[in-house]
Amino acid sequence: MKNLILRSITGIIYVGLICSIVLSGGWSFIVFFGLITILALEEFYNLTNASIGGENITTLVLDVVGGLILCIGICSVNIGVLTPFTMAVLGGTFFTLYLLYLLVRLVMQLYNQEVSPLTNLAYSYMGQMYIALPLGLMSMYYTLPDGKHLLLGMFIMIWLSDTGAFCVGSLLGKHKLFPRISPKKSWEGFIGGVIFVMASAFVFKFGFPQYFSNISLGGLCGLGAIVAAFATWGDLVESLIKRTLGVKDSGTLLPGHGGILDRIDSLLLVIPASLLYLTALNLYIF
Repeated sequence: MKNLILRSITGIIYVGLICSIVLSGGWSFIVFFGLITILALEEFYNLTNASIGGENITTLVLDVVGGLILCIGICSVNIGVLTPFTMAVLGGTFFTLYLLYLLVRLVMQLYNQEVSPLTNLAYSYMGQMYIALPLGLMSMYYTLPDGKHLLLGMFIMIWLSDTGAFCVGSLLGKHKLFPRISPKKSWEGFIGGVIFVMASAFVFKFGFPQYFSNISLGGLCGLGAIVAAFATWGDLVESLIKRTLGVKDSGTLLPGHGGILDRIDSLLLVIPASLLYLTALNLYIF
């Protein structure tokens, strides 16, 4: 019971923060998700470093800084907090710094006395693509019509997908969805998550039409399908990583929830997939 209360309190604070930050946008968005990037990368690299023989503080700091540069660089271009001139200058600066990081990180492996230097490098670059890039790309939502409301809707859909999958799976789950990686997930739970998400699309369109005036009901249902599928795959990808590395949780930062990665695993795959979908929808249908 104590753990459930702690988990609920943490969840409420997390949801409240996300909602306020997404609707605020601007520098609050950049600072908040820059911090999330730092924490998530630190968790990821601590896990991977432990699996290959211990922590190298130099590469850890460099990889986290590199990821932060990538995330903030993308956000600063898309959020609209800079003048065109400043955006051009900073955009070029961030690109140059990140390119420098990629080169330095590669050359460093020649001098690191490690058993598996290429494995270490692969983990470093994986963290950039798996965590920093999607979190930075999330800022592209603000360039779309009804962008901040679509972004908030996407978060709500992810939460409802998780809730529906858990509730329906706990009650009716019999057929395993992916037993090799996540034995507790079931097809019944997945379908429950899809139903919850599709219901939210109707609520968004008919309950809050002023916030979703630039996307049709069909477009929202399509977004829901993308979210349900890629949220599940995102969860499975993190489960695969943890199973490979032999850990249960990515960290202990969030009481009752594990680590930051355990909270954003679904988000990391949903962001690029949903952006591709919404961009195509914006180009050809809106």
